Amino acid sequence: MARSVIDAIKDGLWDYEPEEPGKQQQTPATNALPGSKEKLNILAERLRSGEPLWNPSDRMCYRDEEE
Repeated sequence: MARSVIDAIKDGLWDYEPEEPGKQQQTPATNALPGSKEKLNILAERLRSGEPLWNPSDRMCYRDEEE
């Protein structure tokens, strides 16, 4: 079973529909600054593991408070 649209296309599944957002696994949020090496490494790891790239709770800008 395909984990993403890209996997489905590679497998020739042209009618693939991803799971509803509420049913997808939730990626843990990160406090890394956008554009930083740390954030890019986190996004790369999410991509490699097939996780969603973004979490609504990820740090969005410099002014966001660190937790």
